[in-house]
Amino acid sequence: MTALPGSPAIQNAIPMPYFGTTPFAAPGLGLVGGVIMLGIGLWWLQWRAGRAAKADEGYGQTDVPGKPDTAGANEDVAANHQPNTGQPGSFALALAPVVAVIALNYWLSSHGLTRIDASYLAEPRFGATTLEAVRGMCAVLSALALAILLLLALQWRRLPGLKKTLETGASSSVMPLLNTASQVGFGAVIASLAGFALIRDAVLDIAPGNPLVSLAVSVNLLAGITGSASGGMTIALQTLGEAWLAMGQAAGISPELLHRVTAIATGGLDALLHNGAVITLLSICGLTHRQSYVDILMVAVLGPIAALVAVILLGTWFGSF
Repeated sequence: MTALPGSPAIQNAIPMPYFGTTPFAAPGLGLVGGVIMLGIGLWWLQWRAGRAAKADEGYGQTDVPGKPDTAGANEDVAANHQPNTGQPGSFALALAPVVAVIALNYWLSSHGLTRIDASYLAEPRFGATTLEAVRGMCAVLSALALAILLLLALQWRRLPGLKKTLETGASSSVMPLLNTASQVGFGAVIASLAGFALIRDAVLDIAPGNPLVSLAVSVNLLAGITGSASGGMTIALQTLGEAWLAMGQAAGISPELLHRVTAIATGGLDALLHNGAVITLLSICGLTHRQSYVDILMVAVLGPIAALVAVILLGTWFGSF
């Protein structure tokens, strides 16, 4: 979500207009961060699976009070809902839109959009901006749109309820859109308050001389307070993005490195106990924080924080790569 270069996730898209970057900012560091998250997550899950096997636990068994053992029902569901592997190339067809998003994202941000005459963007009615400032966002949106068209072309016969599917997708996009818009507005209001100068100075004084640490700590704390990765990032960049960019330029730190550190920093403390996704996950699984939060903590909090520390150290020593 936050580390892998080219990801169309909103956490990888929000920093682009602030730093003038693309979804592939600092790809080498992003891959390192992703490998660390994957490694810690798999190690923990394998260790937990080993303990569960020794305790004779299995899928469908539960110790939740009031919850029946659904092993038999789960076995019936598994038997009747096996994946359809009868068609040659079905896996490749399923994977094609995902690969297309990454490939198109890279080509558009690196080559395709750079060939367009976008001088009209300087006009006030188009936001008085430049192609360089919006190139990353345009690449993400265009890649997603083209991948959707590819999906429709490849799987047309499997989508009998296409109109309903598109309506559901459009309806589901409204809430994230309004959430992000409200967070931007909230950040602008906070930045306009007289007392914000004290907060700003305190944040910028964290690890003076190394804006990467200040950026990482601030984004992580705001993500933890709001319980939202995109929310914490939006408020931080809305209020201090220009200051961090100026500090980075003064310290010889590339905008690409600032982008990757910002994105990875959102994936740490955002998954604390009050996070909406955590609460929803536990509710769906019929579990409590006491039963499952340690696993969430290891995979979704400590793993990303370890990756963040590694990326900051590598970026400080070797720069962006």
